[in-house]
Amino acid sequence: MHMKTVLILLVLALATIFALVCVLLTRGRAPGPCQHQPPEQEDPDDVQSLVFADLTPEELAQVVQYLRGNLGVQLVDASRAKPSDNCIASVDVQVPAKAEVLRFLDGGGPRPPREALAVLYFGNQPEPNVTEYVVGPLPTPAYHRDVTVQKYGGKVPYHRRPTLAVEYKQVAGFLKSRAFPLAPSFMRQVMEYDGGNLAVLTAAPRGFQSGDRITWFVLFQNVSGFFVHPVGLEVLVDHSSLDISRWVVSRVFYNGQYYRDMVQLESAYAQGGISVEKVRKAPRDGDFSSMKPRAPAAALFPLQYEPQGPRYSVRSNRVLFQAWSFAFGMSVNTGLRLFDIRHKGERVAYEISVQEALSVYGSNCPGGMSTRYMDGSFGIGRYTSPLVRGVDCPYLATYRDVHYLAHSQVSRVSKNALCIFEQNLGSPLRRHYSNLQSLYYGGLVNSALVVRSIATVGNYDYVWDFVFYQNGAIEGKVQATGYASSSFLHGDGLRYGNRVWEHTLGTIHTHSINYKVDLDVGGVKNSLAAHDMAFEMTRAPWSPEQQIERPRLTKKVLDTEDQAAFRLQSKMPRYVYFAANSKNKWGHQRGYRIQITSFAGDHVPEASSMERAISWARYQLAVTRRKEEEPTSTSIYNQNDPWTPTVAFADFINNETITSEDLVAWITVGFLHIPHSEDIPNTVTVGNSVGFLLRPYNYYDLDPSIYSHDGVFFTSEQDFTACEINPLACLPRTASCLPNFPPFTYHGFQNM
Repeated sequence: MHMKTVLILLVLALATIFALVCVLLTRGRAPGPCQHQPPEQEDPDDVQSLVFADLTPEELAQVVQYLRGNLGVQLVDASRAKPSDNCIASVDVQVPAKAEVLRFLDGGGPRPPREALAVLYFGNQPEPNVTEYVVGPLPTPAYHRDVTVQKYGGKVPYHRRPTLAVEYKQVAGFLKSRAFPLAPSFMRQVMEYDGGNLAVLTAAPRGFQSGDRITWFVLFQNVSGFFVHPVGLEVLVDHSSLDISRWVVSRVFYNGQYYRDMVQLESAYAQGGISVEKVRKAPRDGDFSSMKPRAPAAALFPLQYEPQGPRYSVRSNRVLFQAWSFAFGMSVNTGLRLFDIRHKGERVAYEISVQEALSVYGSNCPGGMSTRYMDGSFGIGRYTSPLVRGVDCPYLATYRDVHYLAHSQVSRVSKNALCIFEQNLGSPLRRHYSNLQSLYYGGLVNSALVVRSIATVGNYDYVWDFVFYQNGAIEGKVQATGYASSSFLHGDGLRYGNRVWEHTLGTIHTHSINYKVDLDVGGVKNSLAAHDMAFEMTRAPWSPEQQIERPRLTKKVLDTEDQAAFRLQSKMPRYVYFAANSKNKWGHQRGYRIQITSFAGDHVPEASSMERAISWARYQLAVTRRKEEEPTSTSIYNQNDPWTPTVAFADFINNETITSEDLVAWITVGFLHIPHSEDIPNTVTVGNSVGFLLRPYNYYDLDPSIYSHDGVFFTSEQDFTACEINPLACLPRTASCLPNFPPFTYHGFQNM
């Protein structure tokens, strides 16, 4: 062979080998890190949102210091206060009046003074009471004013005060040192009591009439997931006296029988007059109630990441996401709340906030049958828990700490207790595939922004979400998980639930959640309208002998608060919306529709002596005039005195005119829970999710999501593999990167 030919072949071979090596090296090379791009939005109003901001630890400390030095009474730290002491129960931000805020935000008016609301217990007074003070201006307080009478029409009686953590400790100490020793044989032989193997859970409310502070305390094995380990013993403690030494046991319940006190229980046991039901001692991990996985880790579950970084921004308490902006905060009592919610720069809601979470239980045991938990009294915000990256929220979500001051004179922090993230919901927000006339595909990924917190109030964990969609809709949603509360199974217990373990009755109960939604649609002044459908019969114009049944639109303006109050199980118009005084391009009143998703159980009968305290739960929706003197649908004082409620929502509805007024929607959602074996070890969120949607209804001239940058469209005549035609075709290049997962940390077990 000619030498020149040999050389050419050799060069070609070397070139081929080099090309193959390059390809192999390229394929083997790990993708580079994801390159974050700053969000496109600019935020000229980020400082203004601070008018709604939670108090900082420094501000909380300043308020405490001011109160300790300016009230002229001795204040004991609430973490160690006796009922007969004076103490600061809680401090939170005092949100200014709406008119002041709007003058500041919209009218160039002065910034409202920054103030705090302090709740004080005055037990060391001739007439013990609860007093609320507004303290300001912050950060250097110089004044305080008593607002109790202004808010509630009088002083708040001391027996209504929410129970401090230290009072529960004092009750536990009373049981251990004074009550249980009166039945030594029963406690040792039946309960196998060693001073630390029993856990106590409170019932509430506490008695049957105003002034009572008499509480059933239910005993469980002190193991992991103790809520489903009842031992059959329940003790009624009268702790109404401000002198702890005068507390007494009023009744005792064991395995279906009632006893006057622990002494009578011991006597009956010694005489063989008790039907003893020994409960098998559970290991420390709870055995069946343990949440430790029963299977080893395997392939990693799917993770979410943002190839070019977050497309939202969080500065202080303000969030921007595409066309959305809003401020967020955390009330120590009611939890997550949003303010000044705007879409495309226009305010659609002034406030959206959680108001209350109510649980009403049934049982044939006294603690269960008397329980109506009003979680705001315990503190939904106070019990907001640190979030676990990758489970409670996406691993790469933005996390924020929550600072609060309650049951102590020192503020505390719940680390990473609020998360914000954009979530690809894995389905199209809208789409169409056309195979008629023209051939094309058009769609938009349903990617939404989520703001989340999770409150663990006793046995239940509530996952609170506010979700912002690209079409201008807002969703408020709550998912319930945690442990089901239980009673000791005896007698006719199966009338009140299902047996879920050997001695455990999962007790029937309802969940009811109330929200405040202050919509401002096209301005502050709105009306309430209802659209629905009805069938009408008509003759076919082209064939008069034939009849057609056709649906038609029905319209009604709801003029009064009574017309706008829809009872829980009543039929409600399917389109209820806040209507603006302006119209869209097509001549329709611009509006935002309220759409409720709920499968609530029945409400407590109105004949009940305590029903007025929870009368908000009568209604799936009630729309009232907005009033500064009606800021919340309930009160933290209603739990311990529901018989004379400090706030009765039913009084808000007094048939006032609601056309062209500043209106508030009070929305109640809920579900009936009959615990079953699959609630062991604990309850899942699937099927236990309820909430509401706020949806544009003729608010825009067309769907605003058509302007989203995420839209996909291509025709049969286009090269849909080209990036400039179809952004999905670019994913191998734009999304093939390594996200930066920060090291896992968790702070949930600190400062307990």
